[in-house]
Amino acid sequence: MDEQQILARRRNAGFTAFFFSGICAISSGVVVSLLQEQYGFAYGITGTLLSLMNIGNLVAGFLSGILPGMLGGMKRSVLLLSLGYLVGYSLMGFTGAVALLGLGFFLVGAAKGQVINTCTILVGDSSPDRTRGMNLMHSCYACGALLCPFVIAAAGRAGAKAPLFLLALLGAALWLAFALTPMGQGGKKAGGKIDWSFLRSRRFWLLTGLIFCQNATETSVTGWMVTYFKDSGIIAGMLSTYTVTVMWGATLIGRLLIAFVFPFKNPRRAMVGMGAGCLVAYIGLMLARSQTPAIVLLFLFAFAMAGMNPTAVAAAGRMTSVTSIAILLPAASLGAIVMPWIIGMVAEAVSLTAGMASNIVPCLGMLAFAVLVARLPEEEAV
Repeated sequence: MDEQQILARRRNAGFTAFFFSGICAISSGVVVSLLQEQYGFAYGITGTLLSLMNIGNLVAGFLSGILPGMLGGMKRSVLLLSLGYLVGYSLMGFTGAVALLGLGFFLVGAAKGQVINTCTILVGDSSPDRTRGMNLMHSCYACGALLCPFVIAAAGRAGAKAPLFLLALLGAALWLAFALTPMGQGGKKAGGKIDWSFLRSRRFWLLTGLIFCQNATETSVTGWMVTYFKDSGIIAGMLSTYTVTVMWGATLIGRLLIAFVFPFKNPRRAMVGMGAGCLVAYIGLMLARSQTPAIVLLFLFAFAMAGMNPTAVAAAGRMTSVTSIAILLPAASLGAIVMPWIIGMVAEAVSLTAGMASNIVPCLGMLAFAVLVARLPEEEAV
């Protein structure tokens, strides 16, 4: 097998795994809403479960930079951590104990973190055009996320626990995609030493801050919006579950347009525009009190958000390695841990509407960091 074939296999494995991860990761927002209904959890417990998932994401992200050296290769660490979807959703299917559900969400988050890091390396290092490759990879994720309500609804006809076991099987399929893929070592200089030079880069830390705010904003919406729409009565019953499809349909459209139709000529300026669009659409979403405006504004919010993460990761350029990604993505994922928990605490103390409104803060932060990245000197921004 020549080098081009190996690169193609790695790239295709990244696309495939990210598709399955889209179903498994985004389903967590629907699953937590179903569990809340089934067991009568308070908002605080719901927020804690979502935060535990994102703590798992954080831990796996850091471990993905350490375990390859300890286990004798990248592939062994990938196969270990990516078992989280299979084991985590299986746990949720077998028990309603809060502690074990928390462990299940933690393991799902660990798998999510490992998949993000691994696919970023596989696709980023194997694509001739990094920005297009990242947007295509994230389009695969959006396709999976788009399907998740339909997958859960179809499985739900077989029983209340069936969706959880189906998600576990999809996690097994993701694990198999990695098992069949040749993987390199990554993250080291030719002499065998890890390259830490990215830690001295202003661009690296500004991009980390930007993705921190993007993760906080997006995860809070995907994790809480179904519950918010149900409890506020804006969108009633099972119809609220399909708002996930609206969000990820808009995300898919946005990413495919960026990859194939309107590629960014100036990615830094585009990130400022996306940040402004997210802020305006989210404020409008919080002011919406009926079904049609809420759906339209959710679509616009997701469309504006669509290219932010892949474009920001692609902007890391030459700094991207197993080591740098194992710092950047986990550090940025702290936003996804803190913000859902804050929303849960504010919801319990004040109201869920007030909790969701607090998500405006990371929206503002995302725009501020995008502006700072855009103002970097040209030599620091490429």
